[in-house]
Amino acid sequence: MMALSGKLLINLLAAIMLTAFATVTVAQDNDAEIEYLLTSVGRSNCVFIRNGTQHPATNAESHLRMKYEKTRRFIDNADEFIYKLASKSSWTGKPYALACPGAEVQTTKSWLLERLAEYRTAN
Repeated sequence: MMALSGKLLINLLAAIMLTAFATVTVAQDNDAEIEYLLTSVGRSNCVFIRNGTQHPATNAESHLRMKYEKTRRFIDNADEFIYKLASKSSWTGKPYALACPGAEVQTTKSWLLERLAEYRTAN
């Protein structure tokens, strides 16, 4: 095996460290986005409609948080959180909805995508 020169070894180690740092930073950003979405739901004063039953916003946050905690290893980012987890019932396949004061009932998916866009614009 060929020996690595000192400069090449240092550059290789620096590249590995930068990659590891970038991966950690992306994971932290994803966690922050998902936490923002969950908190936004809980503070929204909207009514969460799941399988035809109405629930307060705080229950919606708890439910979505529970689903996320159980499946977070399969969710890589906030977009996947919305599309794979927070948009519909995993039991019935029915879309979740939010009825917010002064607004039309909308799917949880569209509501969360709006919040995510606002968060990304602000950050």
